[in-house]
Amino acid sequence: MSAIRPWRTIERRPCRQIMVGNVPVGGDAPITVQTMTNTPTEDAVATINQIRRCEDAGADIIRVSCPTEEASRAFRLITRAARVPIVADIHFHYKRALEAADAGAACLRINPGNIGSPERVAEVVRAAKANGCAIRIGVNAGSLEKHLLEKYGEPCPEALIESALDHIKLLQDHDFHEYKVAVKASDVFLAVAAYHGLADAVDCPLHLGITEAGGFVGGTVKSAIGIGSLLWAGIGDTIRVSLSAEPEQEVKVGFEILKSLGLRTRGVRVVSCPSCSRQGFDVIRTVEALEKRLEHIKTPLSLSVLGCVVNGPGEARETDIGITGGGKGRHMVYLSGVTDHHVADDGMIDHIVRLVEAKAAEIEAGMSDAGDADGMGVAAE
Repeated sequence: MSAIRPWRTIERRPCRQIMVGNVPVGGDAPITVQTMTNTPTEDAVATINQIRRCEDAGADIIRVSCPTEEASRAFRLITRAARVPIVADIHFHYKRALEAADAGAACLRINPGNIGSPERVAEVVRAAKANGCAIRIGVNAGSLEKHLLEKYGEPCPEALIESALDHIKLLQDHDFHEYKVAVKASDVFLAVAAYHGLADAVDCPLHLGITEAGGFVGGTVKSAIGIGSLLWAGIGDTIRVSLSAEPEQEVKVGFEILKSLGLRTRGVRVVSCPSCSRQGFDVIRTVEALEKRLEHIKTPLSLSVLGCVVNGPGEARETDIGITGGGKGRHMVYLSGVTDHHVADDGMIDHIVRLVEAKAAEIEAGMSDAGDADGMGVAAE
């Protein structure tokens, strides 16, 4: 695709690769999507149930906070039940990091400088090494060290970068290199500038996010601008969309950002018009229904839903399945970009769902056949 359409090319920033559990992060690995649970960690059942919903939405890595000893005890049950690597979110208390490492954490989210004395940092690093844990250094504009705020006067890109480099040095002093770094801010401009500066300064994987981005709509827009612009520039190896919404919604938005840039493909990519008075059917309600009905599809494919013939045929040529509104309640269906048949209003949504499911099964079968021919199985992400 890049050779045919060079204007779509994204040259990813070279960096070394680390492992978060069995998931590679950085290097030439796919950009991973993360989220974080919001149930009380002490309630292992509720947390595992939420993790399952996030896994079903496609989460590659999930973070769980461990603020108490009781949470650490539940964390062991949670890591055993999870199908994806679990990151332990640790603030200040180094013993929680030690407990989480022993309880199956694939990664510890800490700021080494907040852990306490050099001896405590060394103890956490030893626990991470002994248990095969990675570490994520999480710098946040809202919790910068006092001396940096005094030095720079306010949170700024230079302050976030200096904080990150200070924390990195603490790990490197103990010969620990399995780390990734985030420099998050709720201000899009601040976060993007900090990530650009950090990308030039280090060779480790970068975890992207616009922190405290807001509710579902506002936070999605801010995250798409900030995370999307960085990914477009080739910066970023794993992302978390921070929304005041359910964590599975964060996963869905994260994948949509990656899909829009052609960096990951998962599930149905819907191309649809905003609708107008020319529409031959209720586009908005139809798209809402189709997106909900097709959530179970994990196979990458495309569906165009256009209300009239102005752009409908052109969009359908570029998608696996297309529907274009016509007159008198009869609408044109396109398969692989070619006009195929008409469908009436009644049963139109059911008909499109069946077509998508059949196409997904066809693609899966083709991938399975190709894998068998190569002597190895291949699965869609």
